[in-house]
Amino acid sequence: MSRAALVTGAAGGIGAAIVSRLEADGWSVHGVDVADADLTTREGNRTVVDAALERFGRLDAVVANAGFQHVASVAEFPEDKWDALVAILLTSPFLLAKYAWEALAASGDGRICVIASAHGLVASPFKSAYVSAKHGVLGLVKTLALEGAGVGISASAVCPAYVRTPLVEAQIADQARAHGLPEERVLEDVILAPQPVKRLLEPAEVADVVGFVLGPAGRAITGAPLVMDLGWTAR
Repeated sequence: MSRAALVTGAAGGIGAAIVSRLEADGWSVHGVDVADADLTTREGNRTVVDAALERFGRLDAVVANAGFQHVASVAEFPEDKWDALVAILLTSPFLLAKYAWEALAASGDGRICVIASAHGLVASPFKSAYVSAKHGVLGLVKTLALEGAGVGISASAVCPAYVRTPLVEAQIADQARAHGLPEERVLEDVILAPQPVKRLLEPAEVADVVGFVLGPAGRAITGAPLVMDLGWTAR
């Protein structure tokens, strides 16, 4: 029987590309998005894990990809947005790992892969919740790796720079307001400014790294971020 994976945030962008890549690699994939469950809640995270187990009878990998962004200064950052961002970007990966732990251990080669960000390693202004959650999830991945080592579970985080997704495109207007710039200048002057390589990553590039991490060649990778930031953190 093929190995089975749960992928969150699967309706588009990076998540859809990951589903396609894993299916091409022979995985059975249960992809979920906001229409399937509210991953800011405990019940939502348990629901999607249970659904994957009911569908496949096993679970060999969890890819925590769901997320969103909100751009505002600390002084003006809505507290409910903070709560929601931390819930989806940090608490959801923890809950998915917790609820899937027994099944991943039973797999004998269970994998947890969190789609983090270059913002797990560096910060940008006006993104306090996102940056905080992404930094936190790297610590979670390290802890999952240490606890999973004895039961056959590995954990890793993929840390891309900006990816050509609706999430990034939706930031342009917010960034223009926050920085007092015209929208046509935001991509070059703000979004790509910290990157030596001036381009957006494509979702398929991130999916290729996930496919590698979850594949046979990724068995030794655990507790570590895989950085694909076009030189951002080399400065």
